[in-house]
Amino acid sequence: MTRDELAEMLGEQTTACGPARDALIAGGTFVVWDGLVPAARLAHTYRTRLRITQKRGRPTLALAATVDILSPAAEEPLRIGRIDATDASWTFMLFLNATATAVLACTGVARCGFPAEPATDAK
Repeated sequence: MTRDELAEMLGEQTTACGPARDALIAGGTFVVWDGLVPAARLAHTYRTRLRITQKRGRPTLALAATVDILSPAAEEPLRIGRIDATDASWTFMLFLNATATAVLACTGVARCGFPAEPATDAK
């Protein structure tokens, strides 16, 4: 998958998709792993992460919305992707269909210094 192909797939699935696309276009690193994971397992994992990030006060983008999207997908096999902003301030996790042709959900979490929100390019 190319950077441009992934950028095209990042639409309006969640509010984190725009900032993730901006990070990708700005040169952020990205990967889409080959393995498949049942959506229900991912929903459980990210529901736990939501509680932890809220408890610690770590800023996130669309984490609750991502859990809401993953939960009803049950045993549907999904691929996981990741985009790291060039300044390492945000990491975005992507959840794609099994063939990696569509992004179903995207969430972001602040990594360094807890910025209020990711920088966006208003192109």
